[in-house]
Amino acid sequence: MAGKNMADFEDLLPSMAEKLGGEGLIRELCNGFRLLMDKDKEVITLESLKRNSALLGLQNLRDDELLCMLREGDLDGDGALSEMEFCVLMFRLSPDLMEESQLWLEEALEQELMRKA
Repeated sequence: MAGKNMADFEDLLPSMAEKLGGEGLIRELCNGFRLLMDKDKEVITLESLKRNSALLGLQNLRDDELLCMLREGDLDGDGALSEMEFCVLMFRLSPDLMEESQLWLEEALEQELMRKA
């Protein structure tokens, strides 16, 4: 997804995470996924992304650019994004959130280890 469109990307996930907390952010990402997914297949396909691209402000992207977005997050190579792949992609596109999530993980592990001690 590198290129001119990424320069316009504003990373709102860290502020959403701060406002909503971890669980709230995941809930909102899942809501976003459901908004973009093909209702019959329950995944985001090229067709469902094209159909709903205006919701993301991406209505001017060409098919090949949308396909590139799908491929960026398609971890299992099936040509579509599952809910988990979508959430992982959103985190990957947010460097600040990735750093923050590492801190959350470390904190959770510390708490778990302290509880077991």
